[in-house]
Amino acid sequence: MRFIILTLAILLPFTMAAQHSHIHLRGGLDNSLYEMTVRKEATVAFFGGSITEMTGWKDMVKEDLAKRFPDTRFTFIDAGIASLGSTPHAFRFEKDVLAKGVPDLLFVEAAVNDHTNFFGPRDQVLGMEGIVRHALRVNPKTDIIFLHFIYDPFIPLLDSGEIPDVVLNHERVANHYHLNSIDLASEVSSRMRSGEFDWGKFGGTHPAPFGHRVYADAVSSLIDSWIKPAGEYTPAPHDIPEEKLEENCYEDGRLLPPSSVTKKMKGFRLVEDWVPSDGAGTRKQYIHVPTLVCEDGGSLTLDFEGKAIGLYCTCGPNSGILSYTIDGKEYDPLDTFTPWSKGLHIPWVHMMAKDLEPGHHVLKLKVLKGSRSGCYIRNFVVN
Repeated sequence: MRFIILTLAILLPFTMAAQHSHIHLRGGLDNSLYEMTVRKEATVAFFGGSITEMTGWKDMVKEDLAKRFPDTRFTFIDAGIASLGSTPHAFRFEKDVLAKGVPDLLFVEAAVNDHTNFFGPRDQVLGMEGIVRHALRVNPKTDIIFLHFIYDPFIPLLDSGEIPDVVLNHERVANHYHLNSIDLASEVSSRMRSGEFDWGKFGGTHPAPFGHRVYADAVSSLIDSWIKPAGEYTPAPHDIPEEKLEENCYEDGRLLPPSSVTKKMKGFRLVEDWVPSDGAGTRKQYIHVPTLVCEDGGSLTLDFEGKAIGLYCTCGPNSGILSYTIDGKEYDPLDTFTPWSKGLHIPWVHMMAKDLEPGHHVLKLKVLKGSRSGCYIRNFVVN
């Protein structure tokens, strides 16, 4: 499914437009810049995957903000986790962002991981719209900026004149909620085609310092375009449209701890400080944490309230095929092994239902015995 996005051009200074022509100013930055220049206290959150987690563009943006507003006390929230896109972001937003502070300015990136992790068009909207509505319900004055980064599979599409579907789907959300965005995938590909630099100099999917500087400079240019004299900002709540793009978007996404299973558990055990013993790679946030562990087949039952249910797993070499039913309906299969699981315990959200009626439900889960018979549940996700 493809969506064609029509946006009104923003008149920017010529020098910025020439180099950063893929900036889309919709909602502006009056709220966050008022906090930075008048109240002189602001919370800025960086929410994304490995490109946000690594040292790079976010650290450069922090330095830029500190230099622009030297008298402002900033709280920076680093909420990048490798391998994760908009669906897991929506469910971990409360724990990894809001529990640390309510953002005045929120950066969100998910295009690369939404694409590489095979989340489809609807999933891309369910997640991103959920993040936006959750954020604006908590603080309607939060300014939000979507960043669409580039990775190898996007390059031939962009070179042939196509915008990756995932970027268009995230832009649907940005348009609907009147949010700022920067299509850095299109900017980088355009500048590479013009011969300004090549993919090697940029540094690839996980950029070199040069590539991170390209990202940070685009953010700086967006801020430049909205700078006004202190006191001339007009803070106001952002509109939260009553009509949603996806009625069941994950705006009430939350994590349930593995200890939520209190009955009918067989073959699973709760390990408070889980570390795998198979020698495969790990992500630092997903070891030494409470985990429901099944090594050789098992079953469990979970009572929950909500409209959606999924597993937040650590999927490694032994991650197997599950069978599950919700409210006594026919069992469905779910293979939790990912393309990366052979050598990595990768964090992954497997959704089992997205459109349940609100209210109480019962999940019954079986891990089938076979060559891979394991399941490692970090959390359950519920909307």
